[in-house]
Amino acid sequence: MRRLIALAALIALAGCWQDMAEQPKDVAYDPSGAWSDGASARPLVAGTVARGAIDRLESLIVPPQVTPALLERGRERFTIYCMPCHGYDGTGDGRVVQRGFPPPPSYLTARLRAAPAAHFLGVIENGFGVMYPYGDRVPPADRWAIVAYIRALQLAGGVAPSHPARGDVPVDTAFPSEVAP
Repeated sequence: MRRLIALAALIALAGCWQDMAEQPKDVAYDPSGAWSDGASARPLVAGTVARGAIDRLESLIVPPQVTPALLERGRERFTIYCMPCHGYDGTGDGRVVQRGFPPPPSYLTARLRAAPAAHFLGVIENGFGVMYPYGDRVPPADRWAIVAYIRALQLAGGVAPSHPARGDVPVDTAFPSEVAP
C-alpha cells in the first residue's frame, strides 16, 4: 500500500512542472530576435493565393448555368443523398421515414418553394433539425446540382421528372430569383 501511495505522489509531483508554459516561443506581434526585422509575425510570400474559404464562398454565391446535364447530375446526387429520407418526389416519404424516422418537410410546401437556393445549400452543407450535414460528402458543384433538381421537383409539382436531361423540366426556371437578367 505504501508503494502505491508513493507512486501516486511521484506522479502528482511530475505534473507540477510548467516546462511547456515556460518554453521559448514567438507570440504574434511580439518582437523576435530570430528575424532581421525583429518581428515575429511574418508577411505573406509574394504571389500567395488564398485557398479554402474564399473558393468555397465563390462556389456558394454564383449559381451555375442550369443545363440538362446539371439537372441529370442533380437527379443522380438527389437519388444517392436525399431520396432515402425525402423520397423519390421530395414529399418527405422516403424509406427511412417509412421505418420510423421523423419525416423531413415536403419540398412542395409554400415555405420551401419560396426559399432561396442559399437555404438549400446551407441545409445540405450544415444540416438542419435531425438531418446531419453533408458538407464533407457533397462537393459544392453537386450541391448546386441537387438544388437545381429540387427546383425541378417543385416546378413539376412533386412529379419526379423521369429524364431531366431530355427536357422534362424547363432549365431556365431552376434559379429564377438567383439568375441575373
